[in-house]
Amino acid sequence: MSEYSLRPHHGLCIAFFIGKGYNSDFTKNMASIIEQLKLNNPQIILVSEADIICRYCPNLKNGLCTGNEKVLSFDNAVMNFCGLEYRQSISWNKLSKLINENIIKSGCRRLICGSCQWDQLCNQIAYTGHINTSSK
Repeated sequence: MSEYSLRPHHGLCIAFFIGKGYNSDFTKNMASIIEQLKLNNPQIILVSEADIICRYCPNLKNGLCTGNEKVLSFDNAVMNFCGLEYRQSISWNKLSKLINENIIKSGCRRLICGSCQWDQLCNQIAYTGHINTSSK
């Protein structure tokens, strides 16, 4: 069984991903990861540092996110809303379900990451209902 490290807030990014991102390498990587998550339901290790999504992010410099303080607050909020802990291992389907039920369906996403540069796009996606959750 495969295992991936993932920042908790990236569960929200995945749910709202529609093929747009920082650049083509980033969006190809994100699409590939989402496909693997949905096909294989791997174990996820929740981390507070760069993960598989960050690999092609232009904000990753020398292994660190240039906006780490901000994204760490997003991570911590997801952890709190979903009752999770760092270094916890959880299946992708279970993590996706927790995020969907505790954050997305409850309308709390903007409380967590409303200051993100992608907020407007996520609002549009939420409005249309085209959210990528594997456990609706």
